[in-house]
Amino acid sequence: MCRMNERALSFDAVAEQYDTARPGYPPALFDAIEAATGRPLRGARVVDVGAGTGIATRLLRERGARVVAVEPGPGMAARLRLSVPDVPLVRGFGDALPLADASADLITYAQAWHWTDPARSLPEAMRVLRPGGALALWWNVSDRAVPWIAEQDARLREETGGQAHGAHGTGERDRHLPTGPETVRRRVPWSRRVPLRTHLDNLGSHSVFRVLGDEATTAFLDRERDELLRLFPDGTVEESYVVELTLTFRPPASSSQ
Repeated sequence: MCRMNERALSFDAVAEQYDTARPGYPPALFDAIEAATGRPLRGARVVDVGAGTGIATRLLRERGARVVAVEPGPGMAARLRLSVPDVPLVRGFGDALPLADASADLITYAQAWHWTDPARSLPEAMRVLRPGGALALWWNVSDRAVPWIAEQDARLREETGGQAHGAHGTGERDRHLPTGPETVRRRVPWSRRVPLRTHLDNLGSHSVFRVLGDEATTAFLDRERDELLRLFPDGTVEESYVVELTLTFRPPASSSQ
């Protein structure tokens, strides 16, 4: 197993925390996917890779998509089965999808593409997509244009030696995004209001804190609680995000074929 896959599996230890604290995705994201692909999600054959606990899987199903979830981690998969028991679930990695050729209209990676080896996962996605199908990759990125989020990001970077992107959004250079004429990008801003406890649980569910260890993580989150209570004395935090979306398409079948 490659090191990226090993680190991706580390989320199993916080599957429940991940499911209850991580942000979802706004309806405008799925509107953007439908506009870019030129077809509704309703009735589409969708494969949600790195599905985790099913946060994106649930929302895709609510839009009427026929979803198959792919997830390697046993803890995350167990949580997904509880939340969406009627969605087919396949255990596997994006680098070697256990799915038939040309069997999907859309393949999605919500916060998961950077855990793959793109030299393997991109050809795999193109194999599983039907001609004209789309690969959609997206990340919720904390909006650093908001002053308190920028200040929190600076504290995270100081604590982690500059590795805080895992908590505030993976940088584009780490994502190894597809490029070329068949690729389009969109940015979708949104926000949510959550209890301070949920905000801290969200931070603590990111992989950078799995590396720091429990003692250092607890100490940092305690300090962060005190800092945020000064800004949000009622204990409700408004988190601001930008969903960064990249879509790339499998070319349509040649008319001569």
